[in-house]
Amino acid sequence: MKFSPMRRVLVATASVAAATLALAGCSGFGGTSNSSGGKVTISFLTQNDAADTAQGKALIAAFEKKYPNIKVKMDTQPAGTQGDNLMKTKLSTKTMDDVFHYNSGSLFQALNPKTTMVDLSNESWVKDLDKNFKEVVTAGGKVYGAPLGTSQAGGILYNKKIYEKLGLSVPTTWDEFVANSKKIASADPGVTPILQSYGDTWTSQLLVLGDFANVAKQDPNWASNYTNNKGDAKYVNPPAFEGFQHTAEIRTDGLVNKDFASMTNAQAMDALATGKAAQYPMLTGAIATVEQDNPDSVNDIGVFAIPAASSSVTSLTVWEPNALYIPNTTTGDKLDAAKKFVAFLNSPAGCDVQNKTGAAAGPYSTSACTLPSSVPALIGDVQNYIKDDKASVALEFLSPIKGPNLETILVGVGSGTTTAQVGAQQYDQDVKAQAQQLGIKGW
Repeated sequence: MKFSPMRRVLVATASVAAATLALAGCSGFGGTSNSSGGKVTISFLTQNDAADTAQGKALIAAFEKKYPNIKVKMDTQPAGTQGDNLMKTKLSTKTMDDVFHYNSGSLFQALNPKTTMVDLSNESWVKDLDKNFKEVVTAGGKVYGAPLGTSQAGGILYNKKIYEKLGLSVPTTWDEFVANSKKIASADPGVTPILQSYGDTWTSQLLVLGDFANVAKQDPNWASNYTNNKGDAKYVNPPAFEGFQHTAEIRTDGLVNKDFASMTNAQAMDALATGKAAQYPMLTGAIATVEQDNPDSVNDIGVFAIPAASSSVTSLTVWEPNALYIPNTTTGDKLDAAKKFVAFLNSPAGCDVQNKTGAAAGPYSTSACTLPSSVPALIGDVQNYIKDDKASVALEFLSPIKGPNLETILVGVGSGTTTAQVGAQQYDQDVKAQAQQLGIKGW
């Protein structure tokens, strides 16, 4: 699960690697497949990783069983920057598949949906969408996307058995979090209060990226001002600076593992699951590692929001799932079939296939889907934040700008080779360079 410069994780899988250009069976683009024998053939484009491909095949099989007069041909392409460019090319040359699977949020906005996609606002499944998801697939007041897969959150994963043993309560302020961590350290020197795993450098970003819900709570216009280079929306200024401060503080206070520089994400999840550590800033999707390696400990892991200075601010940062879209080149019988396909994937029958083929990392973003009772307990924690309206989406859903060097900068801050102040200044420069490269006005 890597935070790449302008890329969010694919929540259905434990990791995503951008592959080389390989379009599997790429002859079925929208508008090129002919109907015959009373059947309509549409094409569906998804990512070419094993998990998305397997899920796509299962969804198509279930759909074709219900709609025997519709045939769905699956095409695949890489994720990452290469996939972004392919999406834009296909839409601009009007060769996009009849239904395609892609990111929600800022990358969706970059596809200029008002001129390239079909408005789905009046489809019956729209009423079931979570408001946060609806926000990240809406342009000009119209809904263009339907969710596929579950959401996930970035917060503090914690070992509930350690918390129960020491009589600790879930902290709602940063001071309470630090106080809990110090109690853990004093109670048992063999238990690490807070894990850091810079052996996988992407993990260094959680205390910054996972803190964005708190930033947005304090300044609802922060993302817009950040994108347009307005006001004080910089990481060197509060409230965004707090994530850099916290990254430095936990090491200075001696609350992190001594092998933070070499520990990997998998090793950290093992330490958390086996009680060798108590807390770990991480994505809920990492619970898949525990399901695989320490299945008996899955429900010993909970999650809470990265605490802000004030409990009234503390909120959980959520990464919404990718979405299904229909390009405006899909018309006539194909459009009717494409809408049926999208609706099926957001119906109880489609949700059942998703439950069987995907790895849940959080709640679904539609009430049409119900998680099975066997999902990890921490997903219930995420659901509670959303239900209590104490959650908001990650910055990358609201802004296209993410400097590529954040993880490296935060490794320096978390290791003590760079101060929080200098690290934030470095990242603001990184952001500026990225915004200029993207050609965003105001930079």
